[in-house]
Amino acid sequence: MVITKSRLVLGATVVTLSTIAVTSLGIHSRGQALFKASPKELVDEVWQIVQRQYVDGTFNQVDWQAVRKEYLSKSYSNPQEAYKSIREMLKKLEDPYTRFMDPAEFKNMQVDTSGELTGIGITISQDEKTKQLVVIAPIEDTPAFKAGVLAKDIILKIDNKSTKGMDTNQAVSLIRGEAGSKVTLTIQRNGQTKQFDIKRARIEIHPVKYSQKKTPAGNLGYIRLNQFSANASKEMQTAIRDLESKRVAGYILDLRSNPGGLLFSSIDIARMWLNKGTIVSTIDRQGEREREVANGRALTNKPLVILVDKGSASASEILSGALQDNKRATLVGTQTFGKGLVQSVRPLEDGSGLAVTIAKYHTPNDRDINKHGIDPDIKVDLTDAQRQDLWLNERDKLATLKDPQFAKAVEVIGKKIAAQGAATAEK
Repeated sequence: MVITKSRLVLGATVVTLSTIAVTSLGIHSRGQALFKASPKELVDEVWQIVQRQYVDGTFNQVDWQAVRKEYLSKSYSNPQEAYKSIREMLKKLEDPYTRFMDPAEFKNMQVDTSGELTGIGITISQDEKTKQLVVIAPIEDTPAFKAGVLAKDIILKIDNKSTKGMDTNQAVSLIRGEAGSKVTLTIQRNGQTKQFDIKRARIEIHPVKYSQKKTPAGNLGYIRLNQFSANASKEMQTAIRDLESKRVAGYILDLRSNPGGLLFSSIDIARMWLNKGTIVSTIDRQGEREREVANGRALTNKPLVILVDKGSASASEILSGALQDNKRATLVGTQTFGKGLVQSVRPLEDGSGLAVTIAKYHTPNDRDINKHGIDPDIKVDLTDAQRQDLWLNERDKLATLKDPQFAKAVEVIGKKIAAQGAATAEK
C-alpha cells in the first residue's frame, strides 16, 4: 500500500486532523487538470468507485443498483445539489468511514509530507452504533491536548451547535479555522459534561521523540511515537540507530494516544523491529489477502515493551498486534481503540474527494480487532483523572517510575533482559 497521485491508503479508518494541506502529495491535482465532471457524472463516479471497491459485497445489505437508479434519475443544476445527493447515497451504507468531501474539505483533510497542520490537533470518528462524534485521541502537545481533551470523549457541541446528526466532515469544518481564533467544544466524559475553549494554532508535528532512560533495569531506549505520518518511519530509524550506538539494553516504545495514520508507515516501522514473520493481512471483499511481511532488516533484536491505551488506534494497532503476535514485544497498558478497517482516499474530477472502506485488516494470528481492539499482555489501568494528571498537569512524571504504566514496562523489560543474559551465558 503506497501513496500515489490517485490514491492515498490509510491505516486509520478515519484521519481527520483539523486542517492539513495536500498540495505536495498532488492528491487533488487530477481534478484540476482534467475537465470538470457534470454534477450527475460526479454522482455516478462516486457510485462506481463504491461499486468496485467497497469492502462488503452486499453493501451492508443495501441494493446498490437501486441506489444508482434513484440518484441518477434526479436532475442537478449545480455541484452543491450533487454533493447533497452523494452524501445521502453514502449514508445508506451506514459506514461512517466511507464519506464524501467537497473540494474545500478534501483539501483540508490529508496528511502532508511536511507534517504541519492548522487547527486544534484532534482525530475524530463517528461511533458506528450511537452515531456520536468521538475523539480517537488528541495529538500530543497540540491545543486540544493541552486543554485536556482525552481519547473516547464524546463531542456534544461545537461552538454551542449540537453535533447530533453531524458527520465528521461537518464537524471538522466547524472545528478548523485560522490560527489564533477560538473554538468551544462541549464534551461528555463518563456521563459528565465539560466545556473546553481552545485556541487554534499552526502545529508542526514531529512524530518521534526519544531519549535514554537510566532505570533499575539498566540503560533503556525510550521512544515516543505520536502519529504514523509520512516522515514517521525516517524519524524512527534515526531514533533506533542513535540509541543502538549508545548501547541501550532494551527499548520501551510508547504508542499511548497514538491515533494511527498511514498504513505503509506502520509496516515500515514494524520491519525495523521484526526480522521475520507476517506484519498484517489486508482482506478485500473477495476475501483475497495481501500480506505484508518482515524483510530480514530489523535494526535491533533487543528486548522490547510497547505501551498502549484506549487512544492507540489503527496503525498503532497494526504495529502492536504484529509485534505481539510474533512474540517480539510485550504489550503493557490498556485495551486499544479497535480500528480494523482500511480506507482508500480518492480524488474526484471536480477536486472533491471520496474516502471508501476497501479492506479490513487482521493481525498475524488472524485476529480481527475492529470494534474490540488489542488486549495488552499486562494490564495496567489508569483512571481518567490519573491520565489527565500524568499527561497534562504533571508531565514531568511521564515516562518515569512515577508513571504506573512506564514503571510496569521497566519491570517487565528488566526480566526480559535478565532472561536474555542468562540464555547467552548458557551458550
